[in-house]
Amino acid sequence: MALKITRASDPITVERLNTVIYGPPGLGKTSLAFTAEAPLLLDFDNGSHRAANRKDAVLVSDWSDVAEMTADDLEPFKTIIVDTAGRALDVLTADIIKTNPKLGRGGALTLQGYGELKSRFTSFLKLLNSFGKDVVLIAHMDEQRSGDDIVERLDVQGGSKGEIYKAADAMGRLVLANGKRRLLFSPTDAAFGKNPGQLEPLLVPETSSPSFDGFLASVIQRIKDRLNEMTEAQREAMAEQQWFRDTLPEVADADAINALIERANAAGPACKVMLHNRAKEIGLIFDKSEGCYAEKQKAESEAA
Repeated sequence: MALKITRASDPITVERLNTVIYGPPGLGKTSLAFTAEAPLLLDFDNGSHRAANRKDAVLVSDWSDVAEMTADDLEPFKTIIVDTAGRALDVLTADIIKTNPKLGRGGALTLQGYGELKSRFTSFLKLLNSFGKDVVLIAHMDEQRSGDDIVERLDVQGGSKGEIYKAADAMGRLVLANGKRRLLFSPTDAAFGKNPGQLEPLLVPETSSPSFDGFLASVIQRIKDRLNEMTEAQREAMAEQQWFRDTLPEVADADAINALIERANAAGPACKVMLHNRAKEIGLIFDKSEGCYAEKQKAESEAA
């Protein structure tokens, strides 16, 4: 089968995202998750009843509660929330040991059992992704000491933590600063983050505010819009570079080169370099005082 190559100039439309939200207990991560678009919460933490704005949820007590999910089950929903990813792994761990006691010892997984946990949790994430929904993974924050510094990490067991990092398109942490909750996507020296939408620190509205409902939905949509803008901008840039590659070989005098200066400036550094190189090829030099190209001999004689 021929390799299907997506060219640099081809747009890649982002229609769904995996978003990780983590933070310390008590800041309202579940309430925030319920502000996603048409959410269904897989409640591994058994805490949905505490949310300020509870919506539809699956109360999970055993892995079998979610193992047989189908597209039909999720058809009314646009966002699937795993709350929390750490508790989901605990429930999955219990299922692994129940299914194959050799993979556990004293209630904990063996090394082989951890491999099974990583494999099955990765498959679970792929299953959620296959439904074409946005996925929000909620996680508690774990503070760890690194020398004299405190670093913030996901409170998730085993190698599955790495799989969550890799699967996340965006990762934000919910923090409390000066009595206000903020959602931060940019990483720091002491905290993980992924900020593909280049979002500024976001003030989370109070739960009593009308703007709270739909808040996370708007954040996810902003990230998608930003990524799609970048894709479209890249496509336009590549198309413009191709236009200069096709056109410049036909340009043979100073007037024609100068007519393209404004367009090359707008197209960016790559096109400016191509224009300059073509000007040199046909014996032109750039006259800084005039801001345009001129024949080399003419420019030098006027300068003398």
